Formats: sequence, C-alpha cells, structure tokens
Amino acid sequence: MVDSPESLIPWLRVAVESAATVAFALSGLLAGARQRLDAVGLCFVTGLAAFGGGTLRDVLLDRRPFFWVEQAHWLWALLALSAGAMLFMRRRHFAITERAMQWPDALGLGLFSASGTQLALAQDLPAIVAVLMGVVTAVFGGVLRDIVLNEIPTAFRDHRPYAVCAFVGGWVLVGAMTLGLGEGTALLLGATTATGLRVLALATGWRLPAWGEGRG
Repeated sequence: MVDSPESLIPWLRVAVESAATVAFALSGLLAGARQRLDAVGLCFVTGLAAFGGGTLRDVLLDRRPFFWVEQAHWLWALLALSAGAMLFMRRRHFAITERAMQWPDALGLGLFSASGTQLALAQDLPAIVAVLMGVVTAVFGGVLRDIVLNEIPTAFRDHRPYAVCAFVGGWVLVGAMTLGLGEGTALLLGATTATGLRVLALATGWRLPAWGEGRG
C-alpha cells in the first residue's frame, strides 16, 4: 500500500530539519576551524550553530522536549562530524575561507526558516508570528556562533539580505498553504525561496543599504 501524501509530511519535515541541522553544523564547523579552536571549542561552536535557532524556537513555542533532546542521535552525529572534520582538514590542509561558510549557511537558512514557520502554524499562531518564528529558527544559531567567536554576526554586518530572505521564504510558505498546495509542497517552496534568494544575493553582490549611506 502506497502512503498518502499527507502521511509523508512528518517524514518530510524531519528530512528538512535534518538537512538544515547538518548545513548549519557545517557552517559552525568551518567558522570554528577558521579561528583555530581546539576540539572542545569546535564542538561547542558547531552545536550552537546547529541547535541554537531550533532551541530558541522551541522555548518560545513551549515545545518539549527540545528537538535535539528528543533526537539525541544528533549529539553523537555532531561529535563524529567535528572529530572527522578536524582530521580531514588537518591532513588535507583545507583552507577555511569566508566564502566556504556561506553555502551551507544559505542552505540551512532556507530549510530552518520553512520548518520553523510551519511548526508555528501547526500551533494555530497568527501568520506574522509564525513567519517570525521561522526567522528566529533560521538566524539565531548563526548569531550565537558569531557572538561566541567574538564577531559581529554575519546576519547584521555583511549588508546582503539574510534575515530578509528567511522572512520572504516564510511568507511564501504561508501563501502556498493558504492556496491549498499542501504542507509538503509549501515546505519545499518556502525553503527553496529563502535559500535561492540568499544564494542570489551572494552570487550578485546585492546589498542592503547601510546606516548613513548616501549622506553628504
């Protein structure tokens, strides 16, 4: 018997959240390696990037247990990823660059913004609140990562759309669900939109105006 599309939605949501967790873990791993952190520091920064946004979302939505407590295998996966990456990058002399961090970060941004928005909508929250929950899920892990590394968060300083991309992706998801396209389709459309906009901004150099620009 073939599963109905609706029965596959929980699995699709888990797949999206899993891909987002891996993507942000990679961004945290690369950021920590660039700063030459030791093993403990690298694992900590990787965990903040991967779990920070989802944890704050769960706190605000009063969801228990936290997603990484409920799926504790992610903690083992994070430790294994950190250990493996340290060995690989040391042997290969992998050059850590700002650009290398941007692509997994863009993927995580889109996936987490869509899953966070949809989880909030499932609790019958207003659309604007749900979209902002998606933005929090997508952005806060990277903000924590950068703060711990003593940097101004990327979301606030590179002037290229970041939180804006997550915000737009959330509204695309809300619009798709309003049109009756189904939760799975809406999830993929929202994630693709947010990631696509961020990739487009990175590829074209599109920048938001900075405070004080244009003044004489």
